[in-house]
Amino acid sequence: MNTLAASVTSTGEAVQFWVLGTIAVIGALCTILMKRAVHSALCLAGTMIILAVFYLANGAYFLGVVQIVVYTGAIMMLFLFVVMLVGVTAADSLKETLKGQRWLAAACGLGFGILLIAGIGNASLKNFNGLGAANSAHGGNVEGLAALIFTKYVFAFEITGALLITAAVGAMVLTHRERTERAKTQRELSEQRVREGKHLPPLPAPGVYARHNAVDIAGLLPDGTPSELTVNRTLRDRGQIRDVSTEALDDLKALEQRSEERLGRDKDARDRDGQEAKR
Repeated sequence: MNTLAASVTSTGEAVQFWVLGTIAVIGALCTILMKRAVHSALCLAGTMIILAVFYLANGAYFLGVVQIVVYTGAIMMLFLFVVMLVGVTAADSLKETLKGQRWLAAACGLGFGILLIAGIGNASLKNFNGLGAANSAHGGNVEGLAALIFTKYVFAFEITGALLITAAVGAMVLTHRERTERAKTQRELSEQRVREGKHLPPLPAPGVYARHNAVDIAGLLPDGTPSELTVNRTLRDRGQIRDVSTEALDDLKALEQRSEERLGRDKDARDRDGQEAKR
């Protein structure tokens, strides 16, 4: 009875498989066919999430959670970091470094596909026990996987970890760029500014002479006008710069007026003191 129940697929499970399976195949194809690396990474993330749903639907709760946390979370973040380091808009070179590598890759893919189809075609499964017996043998799904990983498949597990570390190190090596010229010293940079006649002293930081020292507020020149060179160009292109020049000028005028009034009062007081001293 259990074997018959395990071998029968319910209507909901069949609908879920065909709908999500179709989306997963489309996502896998888009991962290969997309021109932009960011789009390929997002399609791969969607495919991995659908695989996690398949695991959860079949009772493999540990694999489903690991699929989301490890693959969709950690590894996909690693891919995105590599894409950001390489550059999203960086164009790939179409020149082949190895002659005939495309035909060799196509032949390897075709051979792998033939082996996969042959293996699936020769598989003969008559009895479907499901995960109930396997999970109950060790007390649960997590315990059963732990027993297999750290006993029967411990070497494969360690080799996989070494491959992931090697891939991370390889990504860092590929994105590293050696400096092709010697870095200029501060003296050389100052001499270059003098020869060009531009910005002899260093540029002021954001918020200099302003009422706020935020990065989105331009520094004020001695006459009270804002200097656009003191803020980040990205913020300037986004229109996220706060203009406080008018407020600063008004405050400066008010300060000057208060200073003049105070100086005038002090002068009058000194004149009165001098007249009294003469008397």
